[in-house]
Amino acid sequence: MTHRIFCSLIALAGLTTASAATITVTVDSTRYQHITGFGAACCDGAMCPFGSDVQPVRLLYGDESEIGLNIMRMEISPNFKGNITAADVGWDTPYDWYGSVPSARIVKQRGGIVFGTPWSPPGDYKTNGTAQGGNSDSQGRKRGKLRTDCYEKFFPWLNTFLKYMKSQRVDVDAVSIQNEPDWWVDYSGCLYDPQDLVTLVKNYAHMLDRETYNVKLISGESLGFTSNYTDPLMRDEECRKQIDIVAGHLYGHAPLEYMKQSAILPAKYGKEVWMTEHSVTDNVDRLPNWHEQLLFAEELNECMLSGCTGYIYWYMRAHWAFVSTGEAKYGAANKTKNKLLRRAYVMSHFSKHVTGSTRLGTMSSIGVKTNAAFETSAYIKGDSLIVMAIDTTQYAHDLKLKLPYAVESGVHLLSTEQQDRELLPIDIAEPTKQIVVSLPARSLNTYIFKLDKGALAIRDQRSTFNVQRSTYYDLHGRRLDHPHGLVIERTPDGQTRKLLYP
Repeated sequence: MTHRIFCSLIALAGLTTASAATITVTVDSTRYQHITGFGAACCDGAMCPFGSDVQPVRLLYGDESEIGLNIMRMEISPNFKGNITAADVGWDTPYDWYGSVPSARIVKQRGGIVFGTPWSPPGDYKTNGTAQGGNSDSQGRKRGKLRTDCYEKFFPWLNTFLKYMKSQRVDVDAVSIQNEPDWWVDYSGCLYDPQDLVTLVKNYAHMLDRETYNVKLISGESLGFTSNYTDPLMRDEECRKQIDIVAGHLYGHAPLEYMKQSAILPAKYGKEVWMTEHSVTDNVDRLPNWHEQLLFAEELNECMLSGCTGYIYWYMRAHWAFVSTGEAKYGAANKTKNKLLRRAYVMSHFSKHVTGSTRLGTMSSIGVKTNAAFETSAYIKGDSLIVMAIDTTQYAHDLKLKLPYAVESGVHLLSTEQQDRELLPIDIAEPTKQIVVSLPARSLNTYIFKLDKGALAIRDQRSTFNVQRSTYYDLHGRRLDHPHGLVIERTPDGQTRKLLYP
């Protein structure tokens, strides 16, 4: 147990008497990032064979799903498709790109976002002549990098992926440059130094066919979301023009550390920040216990506090993920294949309610620390004000909420070790900005308040008369009242940019 967590536990333990068992959270009107959404990967490993099994995405994606994911990650494979012919699956490309198509179609049909990540460019583009990273004796321990004379081939290769997916009725929303460019592996991989990525993007990213495919470009997704891989792309003016989404993973670093630092420059320049892979495996030999599920909830919360606009977990289907594999050895809940697991229901607190919201500022009487005994965050979405609260201790508390706007009604969505997402009413006699709600022990809580109509009308009127708003258009130039999908934003100062709304 770290010193920080120990101090937090002592602080919470001191609040357990009947007269003092209250935590105060103050929500202010400061607005931070807009939350694009939450998702998972459709890749290999526990997902195989995935081409014909679309039940995980049916369970996880869309407004009608209990979980409500809306972003799907897939591999842009560098591998050839082998002995399977085009007649088998309708391929018109030499690469192994069909596997994610059936699931990607369903995600798109349900209004979701799909993006592709290369684990490696084709082997003949690389210094070691193979798609493998090179970190094995069988590969001669030769580091695999993109050859400089093949930089000009890279984005046209991504265009062939986009063309193929479009032929399969999947409009890809974004493509990444590289999965973990800082990690030398013995599977598919490619190493880039930070300056390599700057050179590649600055000189060749204009070759990505955005006009035809309406696609966004994602930075290289470093292993630990390190700023030495993200900041150089943001400091270079031409790179900033090309990069739409700055991305990374969380291996080895908690969100409030490297990710928070890496999000500063992207936020300054109006870029999205996505966490695109992490597997909170806890213990791979069993199902996660409830405390570990709460730690996963804290990771989601800390990503939001760090400026994240999109969170994408690793596999959809694994006994430590969202959908069961059918292997009884990991626990009774996993013995039937393709059933929702508890981690999916934890994710739903965020994916069903925080997607499409804007984060508000919060201050807690406990403070903000990595994996603290108590964590919170808050969001505004239409006429709703949402407060998340996570308590990992054995003590129940009262939670005093000080809100920036008056609220007239509310509900409490509660998950504990004994129950998932119990819906409880919150009694509000008249519109108020201050309310006390229950915070059970070892719980994940989503408090959803409806803003008072009078206060909402005043706030909207002030926005109308005192703030110049952006206008939005679809790709055909038609003005939109409610932006959705890929749109063009025109800011009050006359600037235009493409944005992706859930």
